[in-house]
This record gives sequence, C-alpha cells and structure tokens, in this order.
Amino acid sequence: MENNIEVKTERAVLVGLITQKQNQDQVKEYLDELSFLAETAGAQTYQRFVQKLDLPNPSTFVGKGKMMEIADYVKEHCIDMVIFDDDLSATQIRNVEKILSIKILDRSNLILDIFASRARTASSKIQVELAQYQYLLPRLTRMWTHLERQKGGIGMRGPGETQIETDRRIIQQKIALLKDKLKKIDKQKHVQRGNRGKLVRVALVGYTNVGKSTTMNLMSKSDVFAENKLFATLDATVRKVVIKNIPFLLADTVGFIRKLPHQLVDSFKSTLDEVRESDLLVHVVDISHPNFEEQYHVVNDTLKEIECLDKPTIILFNKVDAYKREPEEVSDLNLDENYRPTLVELQKTWMSKIGDHHCVFVSILNKLNIDEFKDLLYSEVRRLHVQRFPYNDFLYQDAEQS
Repeated sequence: MENNIEVKTERAVLVGLITQKQNQDQVKEYLDELSFLAETAGAQTYQRFVQKLDLPNPSTFVGKGKMMEIADYVKEHCIDMVIFDDDLSATQIRNVEKILSIKILDRSNLILDIFASRARTASSKIQVELAQYQYLLPRLTRMWTHLERQKGGIGMRGPGETQIETDRRIIQQKIALLKDKLKKIDKQKHVQRGNRGKLVRVALVGYTNVGKSTTMNLMSKSDVFAENKLFATLDATVRKVVIKNIPFLLADTVGFIRKLPHQLVDSFKSTLDEVRESDLLVHVVDISHPNFEEQYHVVNDTLKEIECLDKPTIILFNKVDAYKREPEEVSDLNLDENYRPTLVELQKTWMSKIGDHHCVFVSILNKLNIDEFKDLLYSEVRRLHVQRFPYNDFLYQDAEQS
C-alpha cells in the first residue's frame, strides 16, 4: 500500500535593503534571484519588503516600523518563514524570531539548504555538512534563548553557558573530522585525475542556471542532470570528448552565484579543483538575462578568488534565441540609461573587447551556432594539445583537411 504524503508548500516573504552599496534596481534583481532560490527550495513567495537604510539595523536588520509592518503581514497571511537577502547575525536572528515567532532564514542559510537537498554523492554531502557546521558555529547562541526565560535562576546561568561551549567544541570536532574526510577524498580524486593521463582538460564554469549541464550533454552526448532551477549540479562530472580526432576531458562544475557563502567556496574545494587543474575554461553566460554582465563579473570574481582568472578562456554567450530588447526599442536620437543594445551590437562590443577568437554566441538548447563553438573549442584544445604533444601536429593537420 503506497503512502501518498502531500508536502506542504511553505509560504515566504522576502526582505531586502537599499544601502550605499546596493541601489533600488540592484535590490530588485537580488530579490528576484532570492525568490528563485526560495522556489528552488520548495517555497512560494507572497510579498517583498524593502527599506532604505545606510546600514542594516544591528538588532533587527530593518527598522522598528518596517519590522512591525512585516509582523502584521505575517500574521494576517499565515506566512511560514521570512527570508532575508543578506546574512544575519545571531543577535538579529534571535530578535527577529522573538518578534515574528516563525522561521527566519538568511540568504546563506537558504543556499545551504538547497545544497543539502541536492547533494547526492558522499563527497558533496560531506562538503555541504561541513559548510552547514561552519555557518552554524558563530550563531550557536540563538539555540539557547530559552535560558533567558529563567532570568538567571539558581543553577541556570552557568550550565547554560557551559552547554553552549560544549556544543561549540562538539561542532569544532565535527568540522575537523569532516575536513579530514575531505582531505582523503581530495587525495583519491587527485589520483583519479592523475590517472586520466595528459589529456587537455576543459572546465565549464558560469553562473548557476546558465546552461552548463546542457552544454555538457550536447558536447559529450551524455545525460547529465539539467533543469531550470538553481544549483542543479553540485558534483563535478567529467566526460571524454573527441572533436576532429582530438580527445580531451570536459568537466561540468557547480554554478556560482552572487553572495555565495564563503563556507561553500571553502568546503567545495575538491569540486573547484576541477577548475583549478583545467587547461582551458569555457565560461558560459546567459545573455538573455537582463543583468548578464553582473553575473559575468560575479563568476570572474570567484575565479579570481580561487586563482583561476588567468587561465585561457572561451566566453560562450548562451540563449541568444531568448534575448529580448527591453524596454522597447528607442530611436538612436533618444538614447537613455534604460537603452538596451541589440544582439548584433552586443556581439560587436564583446568581440572587440575580448576578441573574436575567444567568444561565441549560441543557443545550446536549440543548437544555434554550435559548429562555430565546436570550431573555436577545437582550435583552442588543439593549440594546448600540440604544446603537450608537438610530434602529433601533422595528424591534426590531416584531420582538418579530411
């Protein structure tokens, strides 16, 4: 007899701040992404609350009036959780929970929850668990707010503090244990990578949900999991690909995102090693996204953080078929700050900036300009391959002519 258990979709509201570091348009974009993250996690967004402050309120993130406005909405609409677009301190979480009496998440916590739900292999599960403990450690005090109700009763204050310290030591021990496990996994993966020989290694990198896994499936004729949700891929997948008789290894890696928790960058070191040890990067960009340039720079900032920005790179502008010129076209005599260039103008701009030998515009899903991409990838892989095996160059010349 089957058990049909209906999973309730949690109702959420989002909270963001307009500050000196992020303007109104940026906050809208960040909350759009936060809403997509919430949807990926299985929640439905009902409302957004935005406030303009120079700095987040150290007690409740937003001001007192805005917090009361959120509290009224939460009570009236039976909201299950409130998600903040920036990281909250232990004090902020505790104070907001007291006021709202529902679940409180911040951006990092939400991303960690998505990673936990999508981890499939032992390696990714350990990496996510490590990141969760690292996130939890500085926020342990929120777990002990029940002691405050005792108002310093006999025997309560000391044991409470002792319990927090005990939990802190337990978590620190677990973090150390997980790091040791990851070191062993790293050694195993290093041996596996060494056993692949001296083939040229290409890594697909890019913002989350830009089409890396779809690109991997097309190039390797494999069936890597891909869907229109954030972080569909956590574990690096490596496939052998052959173009015009030149074999190389192609790796699909975890997608990057703005405000990516540093705990994840650290704990996913073994996954990012596929990027570090690659000879060539294919940076996939969703050109149909209104803020694709910001996503492009977010990925480059992460590559710089892991010291991979200087690697040879092909920029693969994907989803050209979905590119829309918004707002509606305006005449050249009436250009304003909202003007969005045509696809042809973008191609000319980026090709002149990066070089036409380093970028290509395609639709992987609809197979537009795929041959152009394969030719560019072949030329770059061949250049690296010939450096490694110069005596085989004549073979590739014959392959090109045939």
